[in-house]
Amino acid sequence: MEADKVKESIKKAARELFRRYGYKKTSVNEIARKAKIAKATIYKYFDSKELVLHAILMDYIRESVDDLLGKYNKQEDLETYLSNTILRVSRLTYTICNEFLGWDFIRESTNTQEYLRTLSDDLEFLLISSFINNTAIGEAVEPEKLTFLIKASKNIVFSFAFTSVSEADVRKNFVSFQKEILPYLVKATVSL
Repeated sequence: MEADKVKESIKKAARELFRRYGYKKTSVNEIARKAKIAKATIYKYFDSKELVLHAILMDYIRESVDDLLGKYNKQEDLETYLSNTILRVSRLTYTICNEFLGWDFIRESTNTQEYLRTLSDDLEFLLISSFINNTAIGEAVEPEKLTFLIKASKNIVFSFAFTSVSEADVRKNFVSFQKEILPYLVKATVSL
């Protein structure tokens, strides 16, 4: 098998298992069995199960962000578009945490919290570069203001994972973010 095909088969197997059983309950042995490869082969391409997860999540986020940013039309109201896009990316983050990791595991595990910080930083970098490199958005909003919007939104949303006691709390915080915080962040971003 070619290296890219092997990596994709590992990620595909892991994605299915993480979604079905969660990250914590899925072993590297199970990923290898599902991908029909030796366990050592996984470690040839990924140093740890966490890095397999990271590759899956970053692929998912990159595709989703590219899709969202590709839908911007210069005729559209920029403020509304930025609000909707930031909200969708925030929901994407929530979905990732909920589907792949699980909120209880996030709050209980120091390793997971450290991983979320890494994911948060990588997500921030991806979003900033994607927004700024999008010609229509990059021309309409100063890079510093886009950076502010993304960093502030990301920090607020990721704080949900560490401060919420239940999924209901996360949803409540999300609604509060959407209605009470995000409009002001976007307005500050698009104002002259």
